[in-house]
Amino acid sequence: MTRRRLALLLLLAAGVSPAQEPAEPQEPDLPEEDEDLVRKTEYTFNPIQAHKEFKVGEFYWKKKSYRAAAGRYEEAVKWDPGFAEAYWKLALAKEKLAAEQMLDSEKSLSLEDARRALRKYLEVAPDGKHAKEARRKLAKIEDRLSD
Repeated sequence: MTRRRLALLLLLAAGVSPAQEPAEPQEPDLPEEDEDLVRKTEYTFNPIQAHKEFKVGEFYWKKKSYRAAAGRYEEAVKWDPGFAEAYWKLALAKEKLAAEQMLDSEKSLSLEDARRALRKYLEVAPDGKHAKEARRKLAKIEDRLSD
């Protein structure tokens, strides 16, 4: 006997008609584009969360898991868009990923991400402790991408 039939029999025995049977909760039907919006994280300024993400990124960096590190650095800058050190490390991780990539298209994507992160680093901290090296790396990446 199925669970549904057993539940109906129990309801009938208890004097409850099947019409009074409680409905199973259902998720609201949302258009596909709305479902994507519901699942996305909303980022508000949260430097504590940003530093947590950064620390996890550092853990992955030390393990030479650059893809995982880059993901955490990206999360860090979403929580704190002014977190210069996270942009710096994101650029370094993307640069490492580009060096590891076998396909040229994937390599250029990582280099483009590195360029974007370096530009953002220089925008946030134009006189930061890595500014000189960031400008040098940025020029080098732009030369490579222009070839």
